[in-house]
Amino acid sequence: MRWATIAAAVEAAATGLILLLAPALFGRLILGGELSEPGEALGRLTGIALLGFALTSWPDPSAHSVARAMLAYNLLATLYLCYLGIAGKPVGMLLWPAVALHLLFTVLLGWRAGSRR
Repeated sequence: MRWATIAAAVEAAATGLILLLAPALFGRLILGGELSEPGEALGRLTGIALLGFALTSWPDPSAHSVARAMLAYNLLATLYLCYLGIAGKPVGMLLWPAVALHLLFTVLLGWRAGSRR
């Protein structure tokens, strides 16, 4: 199940790159609105953090701490994005696909963590 950690890391890196290079696009596609100038700066900083986080899985994505961190990230991202969609906040066309992707990684990484015990 090592591939689940790698796939989650690739998703985190891709999200980080989008946030770093085009935070306004991310804001429109996921959040359904425009970001303020400080929001764009925070988006870029978040992109940098996600890229660093994704790099923790290299060179050893099988490390237990990496898988646990990826599980926590995906679970919390799923819950927060779901909250945004359900609470009636403005959402973009990619919000629910993002929820589904993070939920898939949460299930896969959770299954992996459960099978290691």
